[in-house]
Amino acid sequence: MRLKSSIWVAAYLRRCQTEGIFGAVRRRGAEEAGAVFVKVALLDGNAMLYVPAPQTVYDDSRPIERIFMPTSPQPVPEQSVEERLVKEVRFDPDAWIVETEDRAGRHFLDLAQA
Repeated sequence: MRLKSSIWVAAYLRRCQTEGIFGAVRRRGAEEAGAVFVKVALLDGNAMLYVPAPQTVYDDSRPIERIFMPTSPQPVPEQSVEERLVKEVRFDPDAWIVETEDRAGRHFLDLAQA
């Protein structure tokens, strides 16, 4: 059983804050188990979007973790990230959107192994 989405998001934002990175909840989703999407704005007009990894990459021995994967290997224009987020929310109205701002692109997320 995973942490509630609301608890995970609060802890994630606290982690960002301790590293000096601004972060905020842009869209509050389902309290218990809403999917979390993380946008990292690079403050140059580009961004990275991290989406939940497919269930197939999860380790059964560590089911409480949340694992993410980037939607692209390199930063893309923020407008394309915003378009993707609109589609994701349309598909899953329970989704959360968290946005951080960091010129270096730091995200502190556990990423799926390639």
